[in-house]
Amino acid sequence: QLSLVESGGGLVQPGGRLRLSCAGSGYALEDYIVAWFRQAPGKEREAVSYISKNGDLTNYADSVKGRFSISRDNAKHTVYLQMSNLKPEDTATYYCSAAGYVPGSKWSSGNEYFYWGQGTQVTVSS
Repeated sequence: QLSLVESGGGLVQPGGRLRLSCAGSGYALEDYIVAWFRQAPGKEREAVSYISKNGDLTNYADSVKGRFSISRDNAKHTVYLQMSNLKPEDTATYYCSAAGYVPGSKWSSGNEYFYWGQGTQVTVSS
């Protein structure tokens, strides 16, 4: 059983930065593809970013390209989401998820991921 725990959320002003962390335990996180999703109140869950097992392949939603950066440190069993130039529309609960295999064309489909964390709240407001 792979357990995922997100951290790093909080309240930040527009234009600010936050770094989210997703720590894996139980099974080895380096054996899994990891993706970040987010869900705002009243809205559907949205894929944010994806990283391959060794970190050589990443993908981003158009809404965050150029502002967010995903990375992983397999020695620390942790995946990071660096968020910059945050906007009020980035306000949401952010979840990390993991799967052993995800077809590249389906990286943004939540149905492809088996393990999920409990989420961390990000609020962007002045």
